[in-house]
Amino acid sequence: MQIYLLRHGIAEEPQAGRADSERALTSEGRDKLRRVLKRARTADLDPGLILSSPYRRARETAEVAAEVLAYEGEIVRTPVLVPEANPADVWAEIRKRPNERSILLASHEPLMSSLGAFLLNSPALVIDMKKGALIRIDCLRLGPAPTGILKWMLTPGACIE
Repeated sequence: MQIYLLRHGIAEEPQAGRADSERALTSEGRDKLRRVLKRARTADLDPGLILSSPYRRARETAEVAAEVLAYEGEIVRTPVLVPEANPADVWAEIRKRPNERSILLASHEPLMSSLGAFLLNSPALVIDMKKGALIRIDCLRLGPAPTGILKWMLTPGACIE
């Protein structure tokens, strides 16, 4: 299975009296996401399923991904993709979908970098997940513990038009 980890794009700054979960993407954040996703599309990124954190900036990131990648399925919101979630819970969610060939996950830090290390079975690995970054990890088996293979990583800075 191909697993794509997509960190949300640049979002509005936090504001007093407003829930963090309601921060929206900025236009710059959307533009940088589109650049990364257009480049990934040239590498045949074609998700069979998109899962998203319920936070607004991640939902909007998933919507941009669906648009750029011509994804016609439903974007599934799941609480296992909130920022402080446990990578093992995300893996359990992925394992519920053994027939998917590829899943794109739209989420946040610190989850995205820790999930990358978890999927690669390298807990000490430090991954610098910039906003709008996308990683592809292939998992050949969906056993109790993942043994992923890092295929590539794209960042907005590497995808200048």
